[in-house]
Amino acid sequence: MEDNVLKALRSCPLFAGMSDIEIELTLGNVSHQFVSLPSHEVYALAGMPCKYVDIVVSGRLICRMAALSGKQVEVSRLHSGNMVAPAFIFSKDRSLPVSVETEGKVQLFRMRPEELKRLLDVDEAIRMNFIRILSNIDVFLTQKMKVLSLFTVREKVAYLLMERAGEQGSNEVHLERSRQEIADSFGIQKFSLLRVLSDFEKEGAIEIHGRVIKILNRRKMLK
Repeated sequence: MEDNVLKALRSCPLFAGMSDIEIELTLGNVSHQFVSLPSHEVYALAGMPCKYVDIVVSGRLICRMAALSGKQVEVSRLHSGNMVAPAFIFSKDRSLPVSVETEGKVQLFRMRPEELKRLLDVDEAIRMNFIRILSNIDVFLTQKMKVLSLFTVREKVAYLLMERAGEQGSNEVHLERSRQEIADSFGIQKFSLLRVLSDFEKEGAIEIHGRVIKILNRRKMLK
């Protein structure tokens, strides 16, 4: 396999703890292919079935869900190493709850569900990794529900900034989404988001430079 493919698979939670050689030997026993998608291609529409085990090798996929207003709200972005909808691969109802579109050119590593089942049946490490993936999804959804239903607007914005800081390993947070997209994802009005960001800046908690926000004092955001 090419280096970029192995790098993506090595970062995929399904192959956690496995060396490049182990990954290649394991996948040498199952049928798979590579799929290339052009920029702004529709990967799937909400309601379509999850038919494949896809792992992003390069590029990004944008997942959007229809809000009550009919507006498409971005809910997540899938990067290199991410699996696409792992919880729906073996689900009784495989209908995807989101529409998925490419952002730029995307390359996917693809297997059929029956091929993944073969791996799960014979490889304990992959089986435990897949169980862990599904468990982490449950934890993520529980936390997401808590944020959306129990947090105030101020708490939601503070949570977002600190979560992104943790992901990026820096107090200088680079936001990928627009202010409107962030507000939509939290189910709040854009002006409410802007007001909180303005309050944080006035209180000396953050500095704002367009889509780059520097966290100066976390305690001030949480007060």
